[in-house]
Amino acid sequence: MTNGTSIFLMIIGVSIVSLLPRILPVALLSKYEFPEVLKRWLSYVAPAVLGALTALSVLAPEGDINISIGNIYIWAFIPTFIVAIKTRSLFYTLLVGIVSMAVIYNLSIIS
Repeated sequence: MTNGTSIFLMIIGVSIVSLLPRILPVALLSKYEFPEVLKRWLSYVAPAVLGALTALSVLAPEGDINISIGNIYIWAFIPTFIVAIKTRSLFYTLLVGIVSMAVIYNLSIIS
């Protein structure tokens, strides 16, 4: 096999291995109707995971918990969280988060 062919086969193989665990459960479980209690319980999984990832990124950006005045991620999180609660708009939340981080990081407002 040539080098180009082996790379192409590797890309195809990695794609199949990556997509199979995502597609197979949907294909197998989509024809079943789950109980309401299970659907309600599963509806909390995504927000819980997102909250945990956000908390980790904000409170421990370098691996150790940093709840100090010098943590710029907390300062960017505060206006972003307020906008998220007030507007419930992903666009405005992302916009405020990006602008807050850019202002704090580039202007060195927080030491």
